[in-house]
Amino acid sequence: MQETLRITEIFYSLQGETLTSGLPTVFVRLTGCPLRCQYCDTAYAFSGGEITSLDAILERVASYKPRYVCVTGGEPLAQPNCVPLLQRLCDAGYQVSLETSGAIDIAPTDKRVSRVVDLKTPGSQEVSRNLYSNMAELTRNDQVKFVICSREDYDWAVSKLIEYRLDERAGEVLFSPSHKQVDARDLANWIVADNLPVRFQLQLHKILWNDEPGH
Repeated sequence: MQETLRITEIFYSLQGETLTSGLPTVFVRLTGCPLRCQYCDTAYAFSGGEITSLDAILERVASYKPRYVCVTGGEPLAQPNCVPLLQRLCDAGYQVSLETSGAIDIAPTDKRVSRVVDLKTPGSQEVSRNLYSNMAELTRNDQVKFVICSREDYDWAVSKLIEYRLDERAGEVLFSPSHKQVDARDLANWIVADNLPVRFQLQLHKILWNDEPGH
């Protein structure tokens, strides 16, 4: 029986965040997510989508001749066949990243994948969903992301950075301001004032395309 996934969209654009920000990347957006973060900007991926074979996904990705592929959602790992998709993308020679909520075990995923694990802050309204056992699975190839909604979120994120020594476990720790909820300059100033070992990031795709689908 052919392996399939429910896909919302596959498109080619610039990576808007993470370590490969600004690089042309193919995005494979899987459908469905068990979380409901209050700032979510991809609610259109919660349902619908099209059942697609892994072979067809690989063929579509190859048509763009990319170097970088990002598997995102929704929550990609909510579909079990995401794991074989990641392996096949790595086997095909792409530099592969996975954007995951941090609520599902990342251990089964291919270690060649740069796993961008989101730790949900209290301001996300989904902080209870964090699977902290994922912290022990992190490698220097992985990234941990915090979306900051307030000064309280910032202080909470700093406490987790220290508690799990995230700057030592992961290759990058990313602090992002939640769109329209915290001033980006305030977050930048807090990071500098505390001399944090983290990378401040803005979502490039929001600046360029203002959340239009397909970017």
